[in-house]
Amino acid sequence: MEHKQFKGHVILLPYPSQGHINPLLQFAKRLASKGVKATLATTHYTVNSICAAHIGVEPVSDGFDEGGFSQAGNVDFYLKSFKEEGSRSLSQLIQKFKDSSTPVTCVVYDSFLPWALDVAKQQGIYGASFFTNSAAVCSIFSRIHHGRLALPLTPESKPLMLPGLPPLNFRDLPTFLRFPDSYPAYLAMKLSQYSNLNEADWVLDNSFEDLEGKEAIGVSELWQAKLIGPMVPSAYLDERIKGDRGYGSSLWKPLSEECMEWLETKPSQSVVYISFGSMVSLTKEETEEIARGLEESNLHYLWIVRETEQKKLPKWFLESNKEKGMVVTWCNQLEMLAHPAVGCFVTHCGWNSTLEGLSLGVPMVGVPKWADQLTDAKFVEEIWGIGVRAKEDEEGVVRREELIKCLKEVMEGERGKEIKSNANKWKELAKKAISEGGSSDECINKFVQHLMAIVEQIN
Repeated sequence: MEHKQFKGHVILLPYPSQGHINPLLQFAKRLASKGVKATLATTHYTVNSICAAHIGVEPVSDGFDEGGFSQAGNVDFYLKSFKEEGSRSLSQLIQKFKDSSTPVTCVVYDSFLPWALDVAKQQGIYGASFFTNSAAVCSIFSRIHHGRLALPLTPESKPLMLPGLPPLNFRDLPTFLRFPDSYPAYLAMKLSQYSNLNEADWVLDNSFEDLEGKEAIGVSELWQAKLIGPMVPSAYLDERIKGDRGYGSSLWKPLSEECMEWLETKPSQSVVYISFGSMVSLTKEETEEIARGLEESNLHYLWIVRETEQKKLPKWFLESNKEKGMVVTWCNQLEMLAHPAVGCFVTHCGWNSTLEGLSLGVPMVGVPKWADQLTDAKFVEEIWGIGVRAKEDEEGVVRREELIKCLKEVMEGERGKEIKSNANKWKELAKKAISEGGSSDECINKFVQHLMAIVEQIN
């Protein structure tokens, strides 16, 4: 790796949850692989969970150094504290490097934390906003911020039509926009991403040209993002970063070895892998229906149920299904999805999980629960054709019969062959985007060239 020439120093600041740390940490690795000094700045509570080669790690404060968000207990309170304490500690971190041989050139900040741009500008350095969700979702929220759409969005009778996007029905829209009063703090956070965006020197998004070029162009007058994704470890795509098999961050202890040993005993594409990510919490009824569906499907399964959710699992299920399936608290999802035994991914359709399934060519069954997941699931099924979306009943629950139908459709039917073919196509396109000369790689190269030009100006 080339270290002789100083190509700039970037501090990357994620919102401190697993789904936000991962893509920003992966971008740090991409920058480091191109000779840029990259430092991940994350909260005291999460700092010890980061371990990635060639990436510096520094703590910043959110005001809750012992327990993070759970210590705050309230979204508004947490975000206010993070803005105050984070601004102060990020300023101190930039100052720390000021007189060193590697002064900070740019802050790449999670779009959830727009105050970081104010800090960068006060310190006389550049700022880049990094969006961790799809271009399609950014298109909707940016229009609301700019007053082009009014809340609540209620297209019950006719679909929402926006430039660059497919027609969006009511069930395809992010929860916050259908029911704005239900999550006011999260809605405010989503809209605040655009509050000072016109002052950012770059806007980056974890997507890629072939996947969402049309969606990005459709909103380019309001949101001029460069698509630099998918931010998935290199071993599963272009293999240009040596030994890059995981993100290098885990807020929970993964039990990957046990899972891999179990998968080794299963036939090719015979296992259903189920995970609802790091934040979704199912009800006891929803958990029971999935358990019944898995039992009656007669398929092998590997189900990730976080420790806090384990109490919702039915006792009979844990006792009676040891032959067919395995339930663990956490694992390295990429390793599981990459395993030849896995034939289907039952997912909440969070953007990271969606990109991982797509990049590894695994057909999906979407069971979206809230936020942007509903829009992502629409694209998985109808636009990219890489899976199906399970239908909820009038109580908002995916019943066992529906889950079994979706699993059979993806794993066995004629449509399953078509989905698998589409999944393989998108896998290749994801790889192409981030490989040398690909659309995302070129965007990252241009970003690095800008950084180098800034360094030359200063010198």
